[in-house]
Amino acid sequence: MELTNPQKKKLKGIAHDLHPLVTIAQDGLKESIHDEVDTALNFHQLVKVKIIADDREKRKDFIDQLSKKHNAIVVQTVGHVAVFYRRNKDKEKIL
Repeated sequence: MELTNPQKKKLKGIAHDLHPLVTIAQDGLKESIHDEVDTALNFHQLVKVKIIADDREKRKDFIDQLSKKHNAIVVQTVGHVAVFYRRNKDKEKIL
């Protein structure tokens, strides 16, 4: 699923006031991190993830891996924070 620019703009506005629910530290993407991200996406649909890694390429790799594994769309990345969206059909529609 691809998002249109107006849809991304709406999600960015909603995500602006959110705090990161998941933090990825030096240990990287362990299975427990994937479990947390999956739970957060199921419950909230729109999730901020903070990635503590100095290397820009490593952060980008983590974001790509999370997006693919959890079938989520990367709405925005700013510095060490990425915003992911995945629609949950059982929850109220935000888009």
